[in-house]
Amino acid sequence: MFARVLVANRGEIAVRVMRTLAALGVESIAVYAAPDADAVHVRAADRAVPVASYLDVEAIVAAAVASEAEAVHPGYGFLSENPAFAQAVVDAGLTWIGPPPEAIALMGDKARAKAAAQAAGVPTVPAGDDGGYPVVVKAVGGGGGKGMRVVRAAEELEEATAAARREAKAAFGDDRVMVERFLERPRHIEVQVIADAHGAVLHLGERECSLQRRHQKVIEEAPSPVVDAALRDRMGAAACALARAAGYVNAGTVEYIAADGEFFFLEMNARLQVEHPVTELVTGLDLVELQLRVAAGEPLPLTQDDVRLDGHAIEARVYAEDPAAGFLPSTGRVVAYREPSGAGVRVDSGIATGSEITAAYDPMLAKVVAHGPDRATALARLERALAHTLVVGPTTNAAYLRALLRRPEVRAGELDTGLVERLGEAVAPPPPAEDLPGLAVTALLGPPPTDDPWDARDGWRTGGRRAPARLRLEGHGLVEARHRPVEAIRDGDAVWIVDDGVPHRFAPAVDVAGAHAAEGSLEAPMPGVVLDVRTEPGAAVDEGDVLVVLESMKMELTVVAPAAGTVGDVHVRAGDHVARGATLLTVEAAA
Repeated sequence: MFARVLVANRGEIAVRVMRTLAALGVESIAVYAAPDADAVHVRAADRAVPVASYLDVEAIVAAAVASEAEAVHPGYGFLSENPAFAQAVVDAGLTWIGPPPEAIALMGDKARAKAAAQAAGVPTVPAGDDGGYPVVVKAVGGGGGKGMRVVRAAEELEEATAAARREAKAAFGDDRVMVERFLERPRHIEVQVIADAHGAVLHLGERECSLQRRHQKVIEEAPSPVVDAALRDRMGAAACALARAAGYVNAGTVEYIAADGEFFFLEMNARLQVEHPVTELVTGLDLVELQLRVAAGEPLPLTQDDVRLDGHAIEARVYAEDPAAGFLPSTGRVVAYREPSGAGVRVDSGIATGSEITAAYDPMLAKVVAHGPDRATALARLERALAHTLVVGPTTNAAYLRALLRRPEVRAGELDTGLVERLGEAVAPPPPAEDLPGLAVTALLGPPPTDDPWDARDGWRTGGRRAPARLRLEGHGLVEARHRPVEAIRDGDAVWIVDDGVPHRFAPAVDVAGAHAAEGSLEAPMPGVVLDVRTEPGAAVDEGDVLVVLESMKMELTVVAPAAGTVGDVHVRAGDHVARGATLLTVEAAA
C-alpha cells in the first residue's frame, strides 16, 4: 500500500477519498485553487498544496512530486478522464489510481468506445444517420450529460449541434460530437466493474439512474427495481467483456439504456462514479479501497461468486439550485449546514457552515444516501434524511427531492429517463416566503426589549442546541391560530425561518423605489460567464432569437429576445463575469 496519495480534486469526492486513505493509514495530500484555501477538503487532508487550477496538469503533477506523493487519485470530473493527465502522472514516476491512459482514451472517445463495444458483442444504440428524428447530439470526448442535446426536428439540429460543441469544448477541451437515434422513455442502468492487473474482472451489480433532469442524474439506486438475476448476469457479463477487450484495470462503469428486457451500450466512464455509494452500501465494499489496492498491484480480494447484494440503497444529489426558478444555479455563503443521521443514512459532502458557493464549480453540495433491507424502507429513510438536511444560504433542491420521492411513479419503480421532465410542475417546489400566510417574524427581527442578555430572542440555552422558535401562522379564514415549531437562524440583519426543512429568508423592509430594471432590459437569470454575444446595437431581432449565451456551474443557458424589436445598448461581451440580475442588453419592442 502507498504511504502518501495526492487527491487531484475538490468537494465531496476529495473528502470521500481522504476518509478511506485515513482508514488505511495513508497520508492524504490535497490540492486547492485560490478560492478553496479554507475549503472542507483542504481541512480534511493531512497536507495541502496550492495550484492555479484543478485543470492544470503540470501544476498538479509538480505538486505531487514536490510533496513526495507516491500516487495520484483523480476522483471524478476535472481531469479524471483525461488520458494526458494520467500519462503525465505515470511519466513522473507516480502511480495513477485509475485505468491505463490507453483505456481512458479509448473509452473517452464515444465513437471508438462504441466500436469496441460492438467488437466485444455488446449491443449498441443505432446511429442517427437515417434522417429520422428524434436524435441526440452528444460530445465524443465526455460524459455526465455535458455536450448533449436532444433534437426533435431538422430545423433544431444546427443550433443544438453548435451548443453541444461549445459545452463539450468548455467541459472536456474537445468539441467533437456524434449523432445517435434518441430512444423515448428508456431506463438508464449502469454496471459497476472492477479489474485488477492479474486478469480478474468483476461486476458489482447494477444501479438504476433513470431519474434525470437535463441528462444529469438526480436520484440513483441499487439494485434496479426491474432487473432480475438473469438480466443482471447478462448485463454484468457484457460489461466485463468490454472491460477485458479494452485492457481495463481499476474501477469503471458501463452505462446502458434499457427497455423491455433489452439493453444497449451507452458509454463507459473510466473513473469512480458520483453514485458509487449505493453500490458500496449494498455490497459492503469500499470502492476507493479496491481502487487503491488494485493500483498498488494487489489482486482483487474476492471473486464474482463472493459478490452479494444486501438490501436496497438510494442516493439523492443535493444541488445549489432553485427549483422555483427553473433550477437555475444558486450561489452565496452557507449560513448554516447540518447533516442528517440515523439508521442506514450516509452523507458525502464537501461543504460546511461558512463555505462559499460560487459559479465556478459544479453545483452539487452533498449526496444523501439511505440503505435498508428493502426498497420501501430505503425510500422512507431517504425522505426523512432529506427533511433533516439543513442548508441555509444558497437555495437547494432538497425539498424538491423529497417531493419527487413521494411521487407514485417513483414509489412504484416505474422510471425512465424522461419522467422528471414530464412531471414538471407536478413535483411542486416549496412556496416562496411571501406566500406563507401571516407568518409573524417581527419579534425575531427586532432588538431585545432590554439590555439584559437573558431577554435576547435568539433561542440560546445552556448545554445544547438553541431552542426552536415557535411562530404563529394565522391562515386565511382560520378561526384559531395554528402553531408548529420552526428553527430561526440569524444572518446579519435578516433571519432565516426553517419550516419543515425549507429555509425562508426575512429581512427588514427596504426602499425599493427605482430598483426595477429599465423597460426592455434583459437581465442575467443566474451568475456566470458570458460565452457568446450574438447581436449588436441597432440590430433587428425576432421573438425567440438567441442574443446572449451564459455558462454557470457547468450549465449553459441562452437569453432570447422576448419580442420582435431593435437592440439598444449591449452591456456585456464574451468572457465577462456577470452577477444574477445584471443588465445584459436592452431591446426596444417593435411598434
